[in-house]
Amino acid sequence: MLLSIVVVAVVVVIWALFAARIHQWRITAPIMVVCAGIAVGFSTRATVADRLDTEVALHIVEIILAVLLFVDATEVRGGPLGHDPRSALRVLFIALPLSLALAVGLGAWLLPGASWAVLLVIACVVVPTDFAPAASILRNKRIPRRVRDLLAVEGGYNDGIVSPVFLAALVLAGHRSQAQTLADALRTAVPSALAAVLVGLLVGFGLAWAMNAAERRGFSTEQSQRIALVAAPLLSYAVSVGVQGNGFVAAFVCGLVVNAIRRSPAYRRELELVDDIGFLLTIVMWFVFGGVAVYAIAQGVEWGMVVYCLAALSVVRVVPILLSLWGSRFTARERVLLGVLGPRGTTSIVFGLLAFNELGNADADTTVTAMVLTVLGSVVLHGIGSSATGLVGGIRQARR
Repeated sequence: MLLSIVVVAVVVVIWALFAARIHQWRITAPIMVVCAGIAVGFSTRATVADRLDTEVALHIVEIILAVLLFVDATEVRGGPLGHDPRSALRVLFIALPLSLALAVGLGAWLLPGASWAVLLVIACVVVPTDFAPAASILRNKRIPRRVRDLLAVEGGYNDGIVSPVFLAALVLAGHRSQAQTLADALRTAVPSALAAVLVGLLVGFGLAWAMNAAERRGFSTEQSQRIALVAAPLLSYAVSVGVQGNGFVAAFVCGLVVNAIRRSPAYRRELELVDDIGFLLTIVMWFVFGGVAVYAIAQGVEWGMVVYCLAALSVVRVVPILLSLWGSRFTARERVLLGVLGPRGTTSIVFGLLAFNELGNADADTTVTAMVLTVLGSVVLHGIGSSATGLVGGIRQARR
């Protein structure tokens, strides 16, 4: 444990001191931490499973996800659904469900030993996009602005939309669950989600209203407002879990409400603290991922799993995006670009670790292996390889 803390701290300090130069080399902090995690993982491989399969590890991962979902919800700009709400709805409520369905179908073919509930869990792990390993995509001026805007909205919302589906699938597939049928799972998941939405609305509205009022009356400072925003995901998560609700959904809804109601010229500066905390929590997850990657690959990887993960990074995303945006204002080349630019990252890691903790041994190993191969593939495709930049250049030339 002490070795892991030292390694993470040293890598973070090195990245912080040389961030500008490292950025020029297209190396991100998550990539550096993954490499460190892999190095440490060779010496901790035998104990990884025991450390992750504990109640404490489960709650730590849950709290991290709650904070990250809140941060994602507050990052959407230009209105609740960005600058192009119609296209955002198509991507979130047509392409995303189609991707999940396609991932389950391919899993039934390529991963024949898994039940459909486990396949849905795996689909929820490998489908959501996350720009932590390839944040430069959203800042790349060579990518059309409307493409970047839609990718940002999708990245902010898709994990919050998938999380209740993921948890319902876990209820049905988990070895500690009493649910035997889909109806049993829904009877657990639906009331939990409804309670979470209510808690998120109440906490988000109450907090945003109180922050607005305190600022008008001069009761608070910019620092105290930043701290209040840090408390928001923790409060919404804890209250929701306390009333048997879904803490992830509550934190996500709370972030949406705060983002819509908070009125202050300093609001974006107030978010900097919770953003930084989210970044550090992301770093921790990527380090853990490095160790888990060593464990998963050491268990052995079958060809069907490799093909499945390659498909998850390609056809499982590209085909639904193309279908959902058919007839939209996006050109054919822009639709292809939207489909290809779908990195996987922290959300997949957290969902994979939660599934590993909840599922039985064989299913847990299958799920975490799918997570590891998909995220590693995404790091190579969207991060180290800088494939996105090359693709954009090719599309620009083709348009000329």
